[in-house]
Amino acid sequence: MLPGWGRNGRFVRAGTMGVSRILGTRTAWTPVGDGEFFCPGCGGDRNYQRLTGRRRFTCLGVPVLPRGETGPVVECAACGDHYSADVLDHPTTTRFSAMLRDAVHTVALAVLAAGGTCTRTSLETAASAVRAAGFDDCTEDQLAALVEALAADTGRIFGEPCGPGLSIELHEALDPLAPHLAPAGREAVLLQGARIALADGPYTPAEREVLTTVGAALMMCADDVTRLLTAARTPS
Repeated sequence: MLPGWGRNGRFVRAGTMGVSRILGTRTAWTPVGDGEFFCPGCGGDRNYQRLTGRRRFTCLGVPVLPRGETGPVVECAACGDHYSADVLDHPTTTRFSAMLRDAVHTVALAVLAAGGTCTRTSLETAASAVRAAGFDDCTEDQLAALVEALAADTGRIFGEPCGPGLSIELHEALDPLAPHLAPAGREAVLLQGARIALADGPYTPAEREVLTTVGAALMMCADDVTRLLTAARTPS
């Protein structure tokens, strides 16, 4: 092929256009799974297909030689973009909302149990936080009953320090959520627990221990936890 001006006014050297048309690579994708994920490109929950691929050299558009496997990749059903498989580690919007709701509920129960008295003021503050997190029908009486049931089931005494069982429950609720929360979000969850504890007076040692456990589960350093618990005591 002779050199000359190609498309878009670009000069093409002899042979390059011909070679690019003759030789190339092609990937044949095979679906191996599907589901719903949070698509970074679309910015919302979408369906996806999980794909694996086999790459081949092509000659005149015909596959001739294998070039190995590629993927797996995740293909968005809406925008068609491909992402690495670790994109599935990010929870969907629906799942994230449920995780946050359950985390706030668990923190509220833990603080109420540590407080020991479950006063009406602390119950009202806790119920308001839980409703705001997504449990729209949560009431003060429901929380009080749950705290009593937990104490009866585990043999815990109201107001005692955070035992191994309660610490495990907090970590189970908060550990999966923490990596997906921005720093401000982690602080907000801790401050909600602090406001519940402070609703009926200063922190008790048991309440402070529970809140320290919450901060650790949210991957916050001890200095930040202390700073926030102090700030929560300061009237705005």
